[in-house]
Amino acid sequence: MPIDMRERENYVVFLLDEKRYALYLTAVERVVHAVYVTPLAKAPDCVLGIVSLQGLVVPVFNMRRRFRVPEREIGVADQIIFARTERRVVALWVDTVTGVIECDARDLTHSGNILPNLDYVRGVIQLDDGLVLVHDLNAFLSLDEEQSLDGALEASHPL
Repeated sequence: MPIDMRERENYVVFLLDEKRYALYLTAVERVVHAVYVTPLAKAPDCVLGIVSLQGLVVPVFNMRRRFRVPEREIGVADQIIFARTERRVVALWVDTVTGVIECDARDLTHSGNILPNLDYVRGVIQLDDGLVLVHDLNAFLSLDEEQSLDGALEASHPL
């Protein structure tokens, strides 16, 4: 019986303190090594600052703060994932990207079926060697954080 490719999903897997998280591959534009981040005044706490991606000003998010993982010194071996939400391009500062996995779409257990109010997590994938939390980029910022970020970005680059 042929495999229906529409039932397969690809995810980019990244680490924060050896815990695995993932994003849908379709949302990821590129992965780069750590670069200098320009601070952004009045931005939400989870925003490290901004970087330029081919002339586009992109907010950089501290994924450790967002997922409540203990802070550590930012290192040159860290990586940045550029991804697209429904509203904007974002940069996610992570420890490292480990690669891409392909799973059956039915292997994703939606977070509401596990625990309600798992902020920023769309679901969980069980692999042979442990769990991967799938991040929901579109639920990443609250409405207040979105408005605060928009204000900070506008103030830093007035038209």
